[in-house]
Amino acid sequence: MQDLTKELLLEYNSKRPDLVISEYGRHVQKLIRHAQKIEDLELKQAFVDKVVDLMHQMNPTQKNVQEYREKLWKHLFRIASYDLEGVVPPTGEVPTIDESKIKPNKVEYPKSSFKFRHYGSLVQSMVNKAIAMEDEEMRDEYVQAIGYYMKIAYKNWNRDHYVNDDIIKHDLVAMSGGKITIAESFSLDHIKYTPSTSTPNRRKNNNNSNNKRRSKNRNYKKRNNNNRHRN
Repeated sequence: MQDLTKELLLEYNSKRPDLVISEYGRHVQKLIRHAQKIEDLELKQAFVDKVVDLMHQMNPTQKNVQEYREKLWKHLFRIASYDLEGVVPPTGEVPTIDESKIKPNKVEYPKSSFKFRHYGSLVQSMVNKAIAMEDEEMRDEYVQAIGYYMKIAYKNWNRDHYVNDDIIKHDLVAMSGGKITIAESFSLDHIKYTPSTSTPNRRKNNNNSNNKRRSKNRNYKKRNNNNRHRN
């Protein structure tokens, strides 16, 4: 223990080696270096376990994440230059230097061919869906809803610029390749919404239940009044 105290205190900055992982600080690195010198394997394992607990306390927000503890063990072996003979992580798999050199696969950026990116890819997929619709009446209503959404999206990106319906209708024709259009007389500021008849009217049901309660209360009061008069 005295040797460890000397290692932690009696040292000049000019003699200090570079930090392998700076986020854990110099003291953690020194503790790991000290662990490499412990000959008793059982004591060495217990000492390293405590060092991992100390590293864990530096980021308590990851308290219950098992993957984070596995990451700490990998960092510990990296700081020790993968030289901790006899020390085994709880998973039973000892990290090696070859694993640290493995790079994740490159994530390809999604390629899109549509020009009107300020509307988003969702609008383009909705336009493609409208083109494939066979019911003309349903398609017209769906296209009108698309145009209404496009106008909202355009306003979000161009708040200082006035957006009229002609711009949206022109872009919609261009996005569909001329396959769908919106009537010139139709205004995108007002969309008629027709609620589905299959969904129950919750407010109506609530009113009915409230009316039933009121009628019961009235009947109860009438009976009480009649009993009082009789008495």
